[in-house]
Amino acid sequence: MIRKLIRKVLELPMGKRRGKPRVYPLPQHGIRRDQLSQAALRVTSRLQEAGYAAYVVGGAVRDLMLSVSPKDFDVATNATPEQVHHLFRRSRIIGRRFRIVHVMMGPETIEVTTFRGGSVDDTNETGRIMADNSFGSQEEDAHRRDFTVNALFYDPSDETVIDYHNGVRDLHAKKLVMIGQPARRYQEDPVRMLRAVRLAAKLGFEIDADTKKPIRAHAHLLKKEPPARLFDELLKLLLSGHAYACLKKLREEGLARGVFPLLDAVMDDKGSDDAFLRLGLDSTDARLRADKPISVGFLLATLLWRQVNQGWQRRLAAGEKSLPALLAAISDVESEQDNDFAIPRRFSVTMREIWTLQARFDSRSGARPYRFLEQPRFRAAYDFLALRSEAGEVPASLVEWWERFQRADADECERLIAEVKDAGGDEPAKKRRRRRSGGRRKDGGGLESVE
Repeated sequence: MIRKLIRKVLELPMGKRRGKPRVYPLPQHGIRRDQLSQAALRVTSRLQEAGYAAYVVGGAVRDLMLSVSPKDFDVATNATPEQVHHLFRRSRIIGRRFRIVHVMMGPETIEVTTFRGGSVDDTNETGRIMADNSFGSQEEDAHRRDFTVNALFYDPSDETVIDYHNGVRDLHAKKLVMIGQPARRYQEDPVRMLRAVRLAAKLGFEIDADTKKPIRAHAHLLKKEPPARLFDELLKLLLSGHAYACLKKLREEGLARGVFPLLDAVMDDKGSDDAFLRLGLDSTDARLRADKPISVGFLLATLLWRQVNQGWQRRLAAGEKSLPALLAAISDVESEQDNDFAIPRRFSVTMREIWTLQARFDSRSGARPYRFLEQPRFRAAYDFLALRSEAGEVPASLVEWWERFQRADADECERLIAEVKDAGGDEPAKKRRRRRSGGRRKDGGGLESVE
């Protein structure tokens, strides 16, 4: 009787198949154990050898079934965090709301979680989970996960996939379905709405109608989340490899304006296309696909550039000088962001430097170009200029000139500067000096910089 009541309250499945998931053998799912990382195999094997249940779980199983290489591997087990920590010398227990174990093996870190129970330790007045250290069974853990396609367990020992919530069926149907009552699950953790948007855009899935319906009405709950957590979720969206699709999906589901002040300036309700933003995000996606490093500061600079540029152009039209006008426009944008959604300083410094240096590309006389090349953020600023040129903001000839100047020897540099003077494109220099080409910076910055 008590078990029945618990299952009803937690919306666990009733009837004959209670606690009996569908088990898919290798021919039906196609995931071989050698597709896992060595670290994931070693963690699951050691836990199983010690007498515990251990499975690769969540996004890694989903991605492998979609023939996508997983970014990382998570493991779920019936061992407690202390028992896991005891088995692995290079491990540490982290987390407050729910304790997990990070197991370090070589360069890889495997996140190991104990099966979560059906009960929740502590919630606030809106239903948001504040503490969640209740351990339980594999079935309860499957029910506590967010979407059916993320509730799949893979056992490397026999190469089977265990499915409690028809996740394999939904995966083949390319459908994102919330486990349990969506409205209640969003109240427990509002960030699940952002995950729904990110996964749908990233995987090309449709959000199930029942899963989608409560999102717009519950969007206000995100405003109560800590800004740092929202910023982390925003970065996941932007670094998903499908950044522009994620932003469009945010707008479609009513999660952009008012929730992320950072996006209010770049996403309007009309859905107008920003060529510069699209180019910047597509460039980031391409670098992610090529497994190249990303500069978060550069990425954020592309997000807010339209707002900065509009202020800059207004001030130029009013007769202000270029650099003071740009600095004033930057200050206005930064003040607005600081009031609503403070960007971490390690990113905002890079962002400001990239913007500020844009005004210096027009100065191509005398010693100024040489000094500019010595700037640590020159390459980042140049990459930004190239994006602006692709979007039609600045002439391609300006980008080509700086590209040639970076590669040229001393004599060629002098000829390039003379060409600008002869064309009347820059004010004459009072004094010219030659520099050895070896002292110029020819690499660095840009999207290749990583804070």
